[in-house]
Amino acid sequence: MLRLAGHAIGGLSVGGVETCIELPELKLAFDIGRCPDSAVLRSTVLFTHAHMDHMGGVAWHAATRELRGMPPPTYVVPRENEAAFRELFGVWRKLDCADTPHRLVPLGPGEEFVLPCKWLARPFRSPHRVPCQGYGLWSRRRKLKLEHMGKPARDLRDLGRELGDALYDIVEVPEIAFTGDTLIDVVEREEVVRKARLLVIEVTFVDERVSVEQCRSKGHVHLYEIAERAHLFENEALLFTHFSARYSAEQILAALDRTLPPRLRERVTALLPRGPVLDSDAK
Repeated sequence: MLRLAGHAIGGLSVGGVETCIELPELKLAFDIGRCPDSAVLRSTVLFTHAHMDHMGGVAWHAATRELRGMPPPTYVVPRENEAAFRELFGVWRKLDCADTPHRLVPLGPGEEFVLPCKWLARPFRSPHRVPCQGYGLWSRRRKLKLEHMGKPARDLRDLGRELGDALYDIVEVPEIAFTGDTLIDVVEREEVVRKARLLVIEVTFVDERVSVEQCRSKGHVHLYEIAERAHLFENEALLFTHFSARYSAEQILAALDRTLPPRLRERVTALLPRGPVLDSDAK
């Protein structure tokens, strides 16, 4: 488990194989992949799109939580996937002869969902080969109003009793952004991607074995495109995910070291593959 920009984060992500990004302190995951066992503990899953390597384990997730006597999970899905998602569970209920209880929340760009931790999840469009959306997560903090700053603590206590919450402004802080599968265009389009304290972004290809043009045709991000836009990233920390299965951990780290400007490289962590994975030319 990593800790980046103050947030515990982990999971698995290999392009075309499996992506499940876990935030245990928030009790949520982005996508479910094939449902690693640790993800069964995540009661809320924010889905980006319906490719198998991102959604394939959802029925297992719901069924395993039911088997273990855990509360039904909440699944936030893009509105484009709502009908088919309901059909998917309808078929599994017939096959498995089980209820597989869960709560379904269709959500799209321009809408928001209040997470159990009281943070706000807001989708944004991520351009990909199929309908896909990323998510920004915002915390809400109380901040003393400007006109009261600098006043003695005794005066503030008195004002607090008199004014209550009116003593403060509510400030929203972009804590985490997760792009899902996407073209690099999302960095330029979405402010939260550039400004979130922690950015989790896919970087599927890292060297000349797959060109930028080939990468874009597959709906993904190339490391060269990240380097060209290094000045745009204001994030405290960045987690790169979804590397192609063709790369070893050593090759990924070497590519990051030689390609990224030092001021960006020092903020980047790679979610590296764990052991051998199936080789694939599809991702």
